[in-house]
Amino acid sequence: MRIIDLTLPLEDGLPALGRLARPVVIPHTTHEASKKFKQGTADDLLTFNTWYLGMLDHSGTHIDALSHNDPNGLTVDQMPLDWFMGKAVCLDLRHVGDRGDITADDMEAAARKAGVKVDGHIVLICTGINARHWPDPGICAMNPQVTASATYWLHEHGSRVHGVEGPSTDRVDENLFVNHRICRDLKMVHYEWLWNLEAVLGVGEFQFQGIPLRITGASGSPVRALAFLED
Repeated sequence: MRIIDLTLPLEDGLPALGRLARPVVIPHTTHEASKKFKQGTADDLLTFNTWYLGMLDHSGTHIDALSHNDPNGLTVDQMPLDWFMGKAVCLDLRHVGDRGDITADDMEAAARKAGVKVDGHIVLICTGINARHWPDPGICAMNPQVTASATYWLHEHGSRVHGVEGPSTDRVDENLFVNHRICRDLKMVHYEWLWNLEAVLGVGEFQFQGIPLRITGASGSPVRALAFLED
């Protein structure tokens, strides 16, 4: 078994959409400062180090909960854990380019190329924008649009969870949120800010896990997204 990390490293001040706060990830207590607590013994002092995390539940690589856009939807701690793991496939949509439209035809062609019949899979979408633009903050305006037809294609193929590179499945500056609205209505969710998806292109079906934190009432959560490949 080979494990591939698909998680954007969580760092202080990561690029974020203008309407969302950037995360704050900074040292809190240093080993030097902790000496004053005199933990341990005089000849074996136990120092410690802690970090402060101040961020939204949609920071870094994260999953949206059903409650993110649906006032009556399940919060992230209420959602079934099996939504966040299972069989997956990564589709190559890099040809769509910056701010392009990902259509149902694109999804169908990419699935054929991947050699996977999508049937209840977690579908990850590699668009190449991380490779093209990271860490330029302008990346937040470069993601392609997961169109209505592509979103319905996912639903018709039993995929209740999909994931993308970049900050959103929608071109946020257009303020239409087509994918988000359809996901709300069809009870689908998605991962955003996935990383390193090129590493799982062309491998066919694999196992995926992206488990959220158990944050009471939250509308989403950072995750550690992992792909498990059979060698």
